Amino acid sequence: MPRELFETRSHSWHAVGLGEELEAGSTRRALGGLLVALALIAGTMLVYYQRREWLPGYVTWVKAGTAIVLVIVGSVAVHWLVRVASPRLFRRLDPATGGTLGFLIRLFAMSVVVLLALRVAGIRASTLALGGTITAVVLGLAAQQSLGGIFAGVVLQGTRPFRVGERVRLVGGFLAGSLEGTVSSLGLFYTTLAQGADRIQIPNSVMINLAVVPLREPDRVDLRARFSGEASPRLIERRLLDSVDTPTRYAPSVALEEVDEQGVVLRINATPLRPGDGSQLAEEVLETLRHAPAAAAPPALVE
Repeated sequence: MPRELFETRSHSWHAVGLGEELEAGSTRRALGGLLVALALIAGTMLVYYQRREWLPGYVTWVKAGTAIVLVIVGSVAVHWLVRVASPRLFRRLDPATGGTLGFLIRLFAMSVVVLLALRVAGIRASTLALGGTITAVVLGLAAQQSLGGIFAGVVLQGTRPFRVGERVRLVGGFLAGSLEGTVSSLGLFYTTLAQGADRIQIPNSVMINLAVVPLREPDRVDLRARFSGEASPRLIERRLLDSVDTPTRYAPSVALEEVDEQGVVLRINATPLRPGDGSQLAEEVLETLRHAPAAAAPPALVE
């Protein structure tokens, strides 16, 4: 397959298996959801500002209902907002930077929604910060799980045990085993792992208690081949360096592993720079070995 002359930021997303995050179809759906959520918020605020004229006997209930609707519908709006903005940002950023920026957008937008809901309910943020009222205690207990998820997300962003686009293995905790996948997004409450077309959401409060094993090394080409006794590992390695066009993480290496009456057994290793290039690299290595120098007779692969 011919390689494109110039690579863009989008290539880095496709290279780690997250091309689905850039699809235009999901963006159109997210835009529709965002418009519906904004329309509901606008309607709710209209009722709130006209409450004394339209519902004079239910002013307190309208205030409480408006705050609840703002938190619920506002959370949905933030979700769709990030879904709309993400593809446009991701095409200009690498996965790690895009994931961090997406988290910050979620955090800022959700903070605005919560502060607006508190203001509508007549509760000042300073009152909650001081914790000197029963209301602050009740709200704190009710939001304990949500706040725990957000704080866990902030800790994950600060410590950065992984970044968007990295393959990781999660071990321990509630998993009762291990789970592997590519980190596709860091949300306020959930971290999303991609396994092919599947998306697995893990609560941040659970993630922070798991052992994270980064799997940054792509699957490498590792084979053993038998050559004639006159084979030169140095010449074969040089031939690989000259013939392999696929970008590799390290230079292909050839090591002597065994010598017997039938010839020599060499181990050939090569690691692609991008996980998706493994099959192409393997094909190029095999093609190079088939046309090995005359000093090395056509090899036979060894189990």
